[in-house]
Amino acid sequence: MSRRCELTGKGPMTGNNVSHAKNRTRRRFLPNLNDVTLQSETLGRGIKLRISAAALRSVDHRGGLDAFLAKAKDEELSTAALKVKKEIAKAQAA
Repeated sequence: MSRRCELTGKGPMTGNNVSHAKNRTRRRFLPNLNDVTLQSETLGRGIKLRISAAALRSVDHRGGLDAFLAKAKDEELSTAALKVKKEIAKAQAA
């Protein structure tokens, strides 16, 4: 399973561990990913996603999953999230 947020595309970053003696060794900074079920008002069901804590706050701030996906760029979304975005757009059009 990739360590990538399905909504924002956040992934691992690299950097250094720096000791008191300024010795540097490479390390990875992993995103804070959580398995969550978000409710879609349009579809009337829950959607399981693996998203970062920051993305979860953004979803709440924008007013839910439907509003977040409407504004999200397609390049950042995973294939599962993109599929849900298209389902929501289709349901809203009908």
